Amino acid sequence: MKLLSFYDSNEIKLGVKTEGGIVDVQSAAEKAGIPAPNTILEVITQGPEALASLKEIVAASKDPVPEEQVKYAPPIHNPGKIICVGANYRKHAEESGLPIPEYPVYFSKFINSLAGNRQNVEVPSFAQQVDYEVELVVVIGKPAKRVSPEQALDFVFGYAAGNDLSVRELQFRSNQWLYGKSLDGFAPLGPYIVTSDEVSNPQNLQLKCWVNGELRQDSNTADMIFPVARLISDLSQIMTLEPGDIIYTGTPEGVILGMQEKNWLKPGDEVVCEVEGLGRLITNLTQ
Repeated sequence: MKLLSFYDSNEIKLGVKTEGGIVDVQSAAEKAGIPAPNTILEVITQGPEALASLKEIVAASKDPVPEEQVKYAPPIHNPGKIICVGANYRKHAEESGLPIPEYPVYFSKFINSLAGNRQNVEVPSFAQQVDYEVELVVVIGKPAKRVSPEQALDFVFGYAAGNDLSVRELQFRSNQWLYGKSLDGFAPLGPYIVTSDEVSNPQNLQLKCWVNGELRQDSNTADMIFPVARLISDLSQIMTLEPGDIIYTGTPEGVILGMQEKNWLKPGDEVVCEVEGLGRLITNLTQ
């Protein structure tokens, strides 16, 4: 199932993508007289019963909204944690001049950085070296504490496409990356969260990124140094991963930082990130 959040005036509502369009869950549930969750986080915490209700609501829906009319919000707009992984693809580490890590490299983003599909993201006037990073994003489905790699994928609710936008001169002004990574809107996510039953193997998904229609990144999650299960297990040794927490799992080669001629992103650029089976995430940069 493909779940999303969208704006209806000032309200953020739950939607389900279908072949016919986007089902407004709240509206369809009221018409059908079926109790329904109101947010993706509620779907996650309520478990199989919520997914069963959504299937019933989708089947009863008569008037899905055309997708082009939907104003997307970040699918999960209030996660407890946004954890990111750096240098997690060998070729990306090499192109960036970074050592191949012996252990996963983690940093954080925060709720202010989330942006939805087709949302405008402001580039501050002082930011000169703005870069893109297409990523597979993992959404945690139930509390995970000290789980093994063999168990880890059982704790995943779903997956999404993400873009770890970065300001490189701020990222590398010290050995802590947070300052160049956590700008407002610099963690686009979506357009959907795809439930884990539709992703048979998270380590065999194609990732692509285009800038103004030019293909810049084209790789596969098989090239991760630390696969999804290892990351979840490793993080769960020191913290309890909670339902709705999200993990940006790293980017492959093809970023501007690794290019000989560096034409950094600028206002007016369109960045499209795609992860196989998870949809296209469009970000428009503005001043």
